Amino acid sequence: MGRHRDRLIPGAGLTALALIPLAFLAVFFVLPVGGMLVRGFAPDGAWDFSGVTEVLTRPRTGRVLFFTVSMAAAGTVLTLLLGLPLAFVLYRLRFPGRGLLRAVVVMPFVLPTVVVGVMFRALLSAGGPLGFLGWDRSWIQILAAYVFFNLAVVVRTVGGMWEGLDRRAEDAAAALGARPAQVFRTVTLPALAPAIISAGTLVFLFCSTAFGVVLTLGGLRYGTIESEIYLLTTEFLDLRGAAVLSVIQLLAVVAMLAVAARGRARTEQSLTRSRGVARAPRGSDWPLLAVAGGVVAFVLLPVLTLVWRSVRDGGGFTLDHYRLLADPDASPALRVSILDAVSNSLRTAVDATVLAMVLGLCVSIVVSRRPRGAGARRVVSALDGAFMLPLGISAVTVGFGFLITLDRPPLDLRTSAVLVPIAQALVALPLVVRTITPVLRSVDPRLRQAAAALGAGPLRAAWTAEGPVLGKPLLAATGFAFAISLGEFGATSFLARPDRPTVPVVIYQLISRPGADNLGMALAASVLLSLLTVTVMGLVERLRVGSVGSF
Repeated sequence: MGRHRDRLIPGAGLTALALIPLAFLAVFFVLPVGGMLVRGFAPDGAWDFSGVTEVLTRPRTGRVLFFTVSMAAAGTVLTLLLGLPLAFVLYRLRFPGRGLLRAVVVMPFVLPTVVVGVMFRALLSAGGPLGFLGWDRSWIQILAAYVFFNLAVVVRTVGGMWEGLDRRAEDAAAALGARPAQVFRTVTLPALAPAIISAGTLVFLFCSTAFGVVLTLGGLRYGTIESEIYLLTTEFLDLRGAAVLSVIQLLAVVAMLAVAARGRARTEQSLTRSRGVARAPRGSDWPLLAVAGGVVAFVLLPVLTLVWRSVRDGGGFTLDHYRLLADPDASPALRVSILDAVSNSLRTAVDATVLAMVLGLCVSIVVSRRPRGAGARRVVSALDGAFMLPLGISAVTVGFGFLITLDRPPLDLRTSAVLVPIAQALVALPLVVRTITPVLRSVDPRLRQAAAALGAGPLRAAWTAEGPVLGKPLLAATGFAFAISLGEFGATSFLARPDRPTVPVVIYQLISRPGADNLGMALAASVLLSLLTVTVMGLVERLRVGSVGSF
């Protein structure tokens, strides 16, 4: 019966649903990225690729590529090593406060990368609690921030599948005399492999595109492809060099998303076979509990340090940094107060969230269908992958592309305030799709067929089957999109108007200027933004939607 599932929604209806987000993607993603590449490869109207070799043979380009790949690989390995024990503890064991710890672990992923950079500067700088290590402005600081930022990807992706594994195979292996390590190696690990591969691929992707982290912690000393594109674009106006690096990044992103999609497809199948029940910790679990406790401490330490240093001034406590947030004249770096920037961020995030949810729901409905023909299935798969591309394409490329392509009628939007929520919606859209799509795919198609057999029309049949399970995922996706939009920095740093900055842009402006008051206000603003995102993700976690975070 499953083979007829998509006859319940007419092909014209699915086509219309697909065309809406495709038009959005074409205008606000393909056009800006393409415009950036055209400016780089065809500055005089004729294509010229003769400079590609020159760009690739630059000594700095080689250093940037090596640093990007090596740091992303190291970050991926460390994140997996620390994330797997934590995923086991948070998804296979039952103990008080587990939900709170899940929200704490997810929090870093939705924080702005510039705030993550501020946290590790506060932690490892000369006045920080770990300043004695001498890691300030070093590659170790960047690597630690990578792990901090991406732990949620491993914990949510692998943990969600681990929680749903049928444990009878593990119990059978144990009953036959296999030791716990043997059970894990021969039974559990093969079952988790698709989720681990998917998570590892995405961690590598996010590490290699963590623009704000590298910009804040590395400066000009350390550069990744993302920060190098920013430097070439803004400082040297070398659009050819930026275009070459953007193409390299695009090819790498497509390859990584293809690998992640294969792992994700196998992971999503477990949603309909979930039989896992969390158990109380045993004596043999204490080593893993100790590792998980250390990882949670690693996550909390930068956050607590940020809060601590935001209320310190010299040798004593003060709230002056928070009072200055309401003063538009507190810093010459700002044209508005930080509280005004908070208001701008909230309004922009609401607009971006509404846009991302409308488009994300359309995409999810289309890509959750399983048509009979092989060609149609390939089209659906291609659509699914296309809407993941904004996750990995340089936000700098997109932001600068907006400025150079949307500059003439009927799309002269360079001075329009709508560009910022559009850019933020592009970033949030893939995460909305990844939250809703697994839920729709897990719905038994026979429910829709039964409703249709009873006389319900196509839309009514689909709503009868899918509506009851969509409530919580839609709320969770809304919260997730809102948190991501609040923290978007890359494209927003290009597009935000000076009189309407968002909080991440203001934080970067403050830490880029010398002065104790500027740093103190940056710390206080980071605390405020962190509190907003933690609150939102705490509410999302209470919904307990397993697909949240299955990127």
